[in-house]
Amino acid sequence: MDLANLTNQVITVDGFVWQPFFMPTVLVLVGLLISIRTGLIQIRRFPIAVRTTLQGAFQKKSSKEGTIKPFQALSTALAATVGNGNIGGVATAITVGGPGAIFWMWVCAAVGMATKYAEAVLAVHYRVTRETGELASGPMYYITRGIPNQALGKVLAYAFAFFGMAAALFGTGNMAQSNTIADSFVLAAKSIFNLEVSVWVPSLLITTCVGLVLLGGIKRIAAVAEMIVPTMIVIYVTAALYYVVMNFGQLPGVFSLIISSAFSPAAAIGGFIGVGVKQAIATGMSRGVLSNEAGLGSAPIAHGIADVDHPVEQGLVGVFEVFVDTILVCSMTAFIILSSGLWTDPAFQNASGSLTAAAMNTTIPGAALLIATCSFFFGFSTLIGWAYYGEKCFEFLFGSGGIKAYKAVFTMLVLVGGIIPVPLVWAVGTLLNGFMAFPNLIGLMFLVGTVSKLTKQFFAKDSV
Repeated sequence: MDLANLTNQVITVDGFVWQPFFMPTVLVLVGLLISIRTGLIQIRRFPIAVRTTLQGAFQKKSSKEGTIKPFQALSTALAATVGNGNIGGVATAITVGGPGAIFWMWVCAAVGMATKYAEAVLAVHYRVTRETGELASGPMYYITRGIPNQALGKVLAYAFAFFGMAAALFGTGNMAQSNTIADSFVLAAKSIFNLEVSVWVPSLLITTCVGLVLLGGIKRIAAVAEMIVPTMIVIYVTAALYYVVMNFGQLPGVFSLIISSAFSPAAAIGGFIGVGVKQAIATGMSRGVLSNEAGLGSAPIAHGIADVDHPVEQGLVGVFEVFVDTILVCSMTAFIILSSGLWTDPAFQNASGSLTAAAMNTTIPGAALLIATCSFFFGFSTLIGWAYYGEKCFEFLFGSGGIKAYKAVFTMLVLVGGIIPVPLVWAVGTLLNGFMAFPNLIGLMFLVGTVSKLTKQFFAKDSV
């Protein structure tokens, strides 16, 4: 198989799906519609979102109905979102779309907080109990149960479930994660210990870890996510903050570069070939969705089974999730890469996590090892979160009988992802994200009235 030719073909189709007047426009319009109908929920109610999330972090009891605690739902969702999209995804966004891509990631997050809110609200409101006794939720359920036209709802729901399963197996929820882990691990071994390590070593390690966790189902996934996610975010953000403080003088220049590149073509510099505004928009939006998953429809699969008294409570947790992922973590990664100047180095034009590691290493000696460690845990948590998402999509399509086979295939593909070329993995991932998001976004447009009604009901009741 000619991987170079296959990569070019996938990138061509991916470029069409993510051209500014297709998926990015749909994402922004749906996010704006939800923002308007909910009274700018992501801005006006953000302090309440923070408070609700923190209260959920200390909740000890589970209700009769919920499968997992609200904070476990957040942790599982963050496990799938705060991952190597924040390390490798930001790096590829800059090398492919230029500094301006980061601005469009912010735009994606600004409206995405409202979109994620709506997804979580609908997921709780329309969740069901499967024949296994477990709760099940996500776009496939709120689309089929919420859209009046049953035929349209069924088509959209099955399309979402199919592409959701494909994204979990072949996309950013699986192979892109193991790819970035292997890339960062190999760089750390070379730069710190001067060892040439095969990509097979980290690939086999992460595959084994994922397989062991998946044997325990959602309870184990949620428990592991609740333990790992807050810790890894604190470690990465602390290191990133140290880098920002040490290079604070460059902050105005980096912001200026991001803003100017968002609205005018970025010139070729060094190994960076230069891009136009359309490329910046397409890359920023696609990597933004890759990172925070707002509009993708994946996170509501976890949010929808949370132990909450009202759907809006979990919706507010979804707002906080996008803020942490993109506004906080992705922005720090972007500053590290852009201030280092390595994004123009020809050696890093096809890199992902290794670019972030090398950039941080310019100020923090041994940072390559830190990034490799964060990449491992970021990727590990994302893999187990997405394994659950794909499992629920598989279950919706085929029932519960083949779940063990699905888990086995998922685990094998983790290994495959670690050893194939970076550009192909990320192109396949963002392409499948687009296919997955489209039926979900259509569903959200039909159900925005329900979100608005539930929002008014909640805040009127509590007089918040």
